[in-house]
Amino acid sequence: MENKFFDKVYKVVCQIPCGKVATYGQIARLCGNVRMSRQVGWALHVNPRPIEIPCHRVVNRFGQLSGAFAFGGKDVQANLLVSEGVDVVNGAVDLSKYLWDM
Repeated sequence: MENKFFDKVYKVVCQIPCGKVATYGQIARLCGNVRMSRQVGWALHVNPRPIEIPCHRVVNRFGQLSGAFAFGGKDVQANLLVSEGVDVVNGAVDLSKYLWDM
């Protein structure tokens, strides 16, 4: 089944540069509906192309990383972000430093 909203999510997430993060709400707004941040999370959870679509670069509005289920283990998202130069402290990133300014 085709899901045009999910396709928009994946297109936007692919634009987040290495070393930056975006929030679920930010992605929802860029996809045309600021109230669909939970659906953004679901789209990323069922990401059909995890190597191509960098869903590890999406965090919540406080900069907190996703729960352990989303990336195959508790530290996977943090390790991916750190490998891109993003500091992760206590499971969160500093949005004032790393938020994508699109």
